[in-house]
Amino acid sequence: MIDFDASSLDWGKCSGLVPAIVQDARSGAVLMLGYMNRDALAATLQSCKVTFFSRSKNRLWTKGESSGHWLRLMAIHADCDCDSLLVSAVPVGPTCHRGTQSCFGDASAPPLGFLGKLDGLIDARERERPAGSYTTELFDAGIRRIAQKVGEEGVEVALAAAAGDEAELLGESADLLFHLSVLLRTRGRSLADVAAVLAARHTASA
Repeated sequence: MIDFDASSLDWGKCSGLVPAIVQDARSGAVLMLGYMNRDALAATLQSCKVTFFSRSKNRLWTKGESSGHWLRLMAIHADCDCDSLLVSAVPVGPTCHRGTQSCFGDASAPPLGFLGKLDGLIDARERERPAGSYTTELFDAGIRRIAQKVGEEGVEVALAAAAGDEAELLGESADLLFHLSVLLRTRGRSLADVAAVLAARHTASA
């Protein structure tokens, strides 16, 4: 259960409801907008499945209760006026009823957001090990082989940069990031953990 003080919200401003913006915890994409009352927020915090108050059905509604496409709660924050919520969640399947990732379309994802999505895809590959997948082959080969690939791709990036070939530089950089993500996953880590280290260094040097 995630800790959040529901009494800090201004429930009276919108007649007992607060808008809740749901953001993909990995990619940063805005997934959807819903409304919560006190009971919906309590259910969300208790179950860690994002739950809203449906104004059309006049009842609590857990996203995914029919489709199985849940939103797994990771964190929740109030805005500065305490009258709206930012809900960080990991989507299980498409969020929109039209079968898309976001109710706002692909434009809702920030340019670097795919790196977060890549982390999720690699995590799924490690758990599911689908046959015929290159990522599965890497995990099966073990950490030494993956580390070797990271080293090889790092050299390729350096050579492409020195040669001045922009297309090759971008391609080899993509290969390096992919293999680095796989290597991190073998140690239970992700690119998000690396980003956290960078952010901490920036804060320390500010």
